[in-house]
Amino acid sequence: MSEIDDLNRWLISEGRLLGDETAIVKGYCEGLVQLGVPLARARIAQNYSNPLLSAWGIIWTPDETRRYTVATTVLSTSAWHGSPFEYIVTNRRPLRNRLIGLDFTTEHSVYAELAEAGATDFLAIPLEHGNGSVQGTSYTSNAEAGFSDRDIRYLEDSRFALAAALEPIAMRHSQKSLLQTYLGHGPAEEIGQGHIKRGEHKSVSAAILFADLRGFTAKSEAWPETQLLDMMGDYFEMVVTPIQQAGGDVLKFMGDGILAIFENEGSAEISCRAAVAAAQQSLANLDDYNQAGAETGREPIEFVIGIDFGHVTFGNIGSPDRLDFTVVGQAVNVASRVQGLCKELGETTLITANVAEHLGAAVQSVGHHSLRGLPQEIEVFSPTRTPA
Repeated sequence: MSEIDDLNRWLISEGRLLGDETAIVKGYCEGLVQLGVPLARARIAQNYSNPLLSAWGIIWTPDETRRYTVATTVLSTSAWHGSPFEYIVTNRRPLRNRLIGLDFTTEHSVYAELAEAGATDFLAIPLEHGNGSVQGTSYTSNAEAGFSDRDIRYLEDSRFALAAALEPIAMRHSQKSLLQTYLGHGPAEEIGQGHIKRGEHKSVSAAILFADLRGFTAKSEAWPETQLLDMMGDYFEMVVTPIQQAGGDVLKFMGDGILAIFENEGSAEISCRAAVAAAQQSLANLDDYNQAGAETGREPIEFVIGIDFGHVTFGNIGSPDRLDFTVVGQAVNVASRVQGLCKELGETTLITANVAEHLGAAVQSVGHHSLRGLPQEIEVFSPTRTPA
């Protein structure tokens, strides 16, 4: 029986059940050191199913164990191209490089960085998951002799157990990330907690924001598809980023429409002010976008926003085999109708009295108007400045 067997057993039993990637990697690396492996640094990377992040991972040293993430944009830079991780992921085989005497001018810059930090030996090993994906691990030693054949055997013989311990965590991270990307933070949390049956719901008080792109039908008929999609991407980014930064949650993209919710966590004022602040920042982004476009001859775009506050129902609707996590209620309908008034009244943002009462003097009445589905006229307001 090999000395590494006890560490492998720990990885697939007690270690795996920790459910904590940092604790697993820390325990694994400390176990290697106890077996005599002269380990100075380990980096364990896992793929991420996320449009903005390509990977997450853990870096271990004797002094600390910390988590990190890698942006998707890194994959188009020299930090990835020609790197040891690109090699092992692409070729599915280990890579060893002794750093003493290495000609760094012909190698990837990571080797010079490691050597400058005191590393003498480098080993990268692929980890394979059950879905066929390849993850990356790397290890360095500061010992003068570097890694021995026994050390390398221990590292290679433990890769399957390490992958088995980390794969469930990687899958959960990717699942949560995808749910948040496609459904929003709130629905992702609800689904993650097992609230997945049709009809399951909860009532919340929230500010509801509805945004709509003006002239979309005409543009979709006149513009080339690539230009149209690029513009829509710009539009969504202009609106969604401020919503998320203000604590809101985008629940739906409905063609060129955006539905967002700002839940009331004990303060209707905070929810309403956050929704209005997000709207005003979105429109500030639009001004910058159109000004920049004017210099290149790009056609300007326009969008409008409606906001209401009230009780809504948040939960699962649909057929038994096709569910949607959404929000319904009068506030949703009113926000949509108020947004529709913007074009008629020449406004970019309109809010209801339910919102205006929480903004103090930072609003101006635009009069009483009838909305489809409501028995009587309601007063709508235009925010005059970003609430303090």
